[in-house]
Amino acid sequence: MAIDPCYHDMLAGPNSAMVPPPAGLTLDAYRALIETPLLDTPGAAVHRTVDRQIVLADRTIAARLHYPTGDTALPVIVFFHGGGFVLCSINSHDAMCRDLAVMTGAVVVSVDYRRAPETPFPGPLNDCHDALVWVSEHAGELGIDSARIALCGDSAGGNLTIATALLARDRGPQLRHLGVIYPMIDPDCGFPSITAQAAGPVLSQDIIAWFWDCYLGSSGDRRDPRVAVLHADLRDLPPSTVLTAEYDPLRDEGEAFARALRAAGNATITRRYLGMAHGFFSMPGLTPIAAHAMTDLAQDLRAALA
Repeated sequence: MAIDPCYHDMLAGPNSAMVPPPAGLTLDAYRALIETPLLDTPGAAVHRTVDRQIVLADRTIAARLHYPTGDTALPVIVFFHGGGFVLCSINSHDAMCRDLAVMTGAVVVSVDYRRAPETPFPGPLNDCHDALVWVSEHAGELGIDSARIALCGDSAGGNLTIATALLARDRGPQLRHLGVIYPMIDPDCGFPSITAQAAGPVLSQDIIAWFWDCYLGSSGDRRDPRVAVLHADLRDLPPSTVLTAEYDPLRDEGEAFARALRAAGNATITRRYLGMAHGFFSMPGLTPIAAHAMTDLAQDLRAALA
């Protein structure tokens, strides 16, 4: 099957795949260049949206809560945005989180974790787990049910979802489900789909390697199981849904991770979306398959959080 015709205009342009920022372009300018087009999608109308500051002893983490209804004791999905650990924010993924809240009936808490390279590993992961713990401990104040928590994230956020779940397995809180959307799994970039799709669309092999370099910094261990999660002890994790895209450099590593989850005894649903490229889940204006994928994931999450 060929890549979906919805990508025709994108592939026709000279910049069909992201590459590391060119010399002379600041990181802030590059972030704005990538994020600005993602701000145009409004997302579903929710009952209310609340911006909160998670105040910890040594730092503050911003979060945005989307409430689908005015009910109390709602289930909750803690969400970690993608962007290679370097790009994007709770603003770029606002529409996705709104849609997820409405379709699952859960409060979606989008976490604005610190980004690399300013804050390399383990800083972003610590933010994600600390935010999860805070949500659980403040459940009554937030109007959520601490017994019904799921994690979800796309791309680098998928990696953070898995690594946070590993920490939560050992330290708490208990989780009901993981929603993992075309995750970054392999810091060595060694799977065949990365070579096959080295020039994109959307992601290039060069930018994936650059993302990992930014996240790991000068002293990061590429074999640390909190980074290279495929090499972690994956036993006793929550049921998971892993979504991949056919024309995504990250496809093979995401599907290898799903197989590893099953081999470790975890209930796992895997769905590959044919004709799609990385990032399609956040592009409902580009392809209706994004809405189908959201419906699929939302059904899994809703059932797990019932």
